[in-house]
Amino acid sequence: MQWQEYAEQMALLARDLLARDSVQDTLDEIVASAVKLVDGCSAAGILAVRKGQAVTLAACGDIVQESDHLQGKLGEGPCFDLARRKDGERIYRIADLSQPQPAWERFAAEAHKLGVGSMTGVLLYTDNEDFGALNLYARRPGTFSKDIATAGWLLASHAAVALSSARTIDQLEHAMETRHAIGEAMGILRERHQLSEDDAFNVLRCISQHHNVKLRDVAQRLRAEPGDPT
Repeated sequence: MQWQEYAEQMALLARDLLARDSVQDTLDEIVASAVKLVDGCSAAGILAVRKGQAVTLAACGDIVQESDHLQGKLGEGPCFDLARRKDGERIYRIADLSQPQPAWERFAAEAHKLGVGSMTGVLLYTDNEDFGALNLYARRPGTFSKDIATAGWLLASHAAVALSSARTIDQLEHAMETRHAIGEAMGILRERHQLSEDDAFNVLRCISQHHNVKLRDVAQRLRAEPGDPT
């Protein structure tokens, strides 16, 4: 793909990603687009590290889950290292996994057995947060040249912005849903027990603290089963 055509595809992708309905939908579209847009890419995934564990956030291609699991089990690998790194390099490229890889010796040998010929990856990040690593896989060694790695970096840049926007929207929608649920639950308690607004809220809060349950969950339970919320 020529660079001008690729730039046009990136512009279309940016608009498409920003129109996605949720964070997960955005993640899934990022990896699907990577396979479609990056020459030679046969699979793509987004890996994050949560409490030291490798977590696959999105995958396009069966080999992604296998590779992520392998890196989590071994505690090493390019995706795993990139996703947990907070500074330094934010991109990697392995031209040929059939050749020894001193930094990831065990992973490289096992990944080659899985059928991975070459890999490249880019950290998904904005100034405020990291989302994990976007990783591209090819069956054939030598697939990811420096130019193709740059293409992956451009895709990741657009993807990170879209993810940041999607997460903000999800958080706002979640906050609005929580506020609505609590408001309805307070209305039920006020009508049933002739409580003031403050007293109704305090009832919900006491139940939440006593049972170690989120306030929103207490409210939703009361709305679904209008009996005693305890």
